Amino acid sequence: MSGDVWLEEVKSGLRSAFVWRGDRTDRHRYADVTEWWRRPDLLGSLGPALAHLFADQQPTVVLGPESRGCLLGPLVALRFNVGFVEVRKEQVASSDSDAWLRRTTPPDYKDRHLSLGFRKQLVNGGDRVLFVDDWIETGSQAHCAHLLTQDAEATWLGAATVVDALTNNQIRRRLNVRSLVHIREL
Repeated sequence: MSGDVWLEEVKSGLRSAFVWRGDRTDRHRYADVTEWWRRPDLLGSLGPALAHLFADQQPTVVLGPESRGCLLGPLVALRFNVGFVEVRKEQVASSDSDAWLRRTTPPDYKDRHLSLGFRKQLVNGGDRVLFVDDWIETGSQAHCAHLLTQDAEATWLGAATVVDALTNNQIRRRLNVRSLVHIREL
């Protein structure tokens, strides 16, 4: 099966396993992606499909934020045969004496400012970093991860996401966001 046909099958699977919960006028309406994780065929293809988005690059490490980036990131890292680094949210420093790189995000989709970080020793100046997550809406977490990558003196390759819900093309270009589906397809 050709790469384009396979990728279209993955995208079709994503769309068919996706549900909006709540009425369009309901302020509590949300995207339900839980079927993506339940279907082994789809789950097994997500890592290779996201890695395919950056097939022209060769990352040396994959970053993924808690929680869904930690599910998808290792699947992508395995495809590239590289390691994975979890980007922790609101990490409590009192339980860890290691040096951490930390940044605070711009407002996210819930208008929160989150503290993100990872152990300094896990990403270094020779690394080529790929950020992976399931959904990008404001770009706040990817932006923060990009700054953390710069703090580590590593090279940012971009962000691979399942869904692109960005409304700002400048953010998409600046972060080099590549996605499997756009929100309008759901």
